[in-house]
Amino acid sequence: MARRCKVTGKGPMVGNNVSHANNKTKRRFLPNLQNKKVWNEERGCFVSMRITAAGLRTLEKQGYGIASA
Repeated sequence: MARRCKVTGKGPMVGNNVSHANNKTKRRFLPNLQNKKVWNEERGCFVSMRITAAGLRTLEKQGYGIASA
């Protein structure tokens, strides 16, 4: 299963761990994904989605109708 938000499309990013001695090693910054059941008006049932915390805020502000799009 991909680590990507269904609403915002956010996915993993690549960066560096930087030590005190300024040694750099690659690391991945993962999105804050949460499993959430969202009510779908068209189907009349809950739909399970993996969305980020930012995506959840977007759904609450713009309405849960954009989740089905």
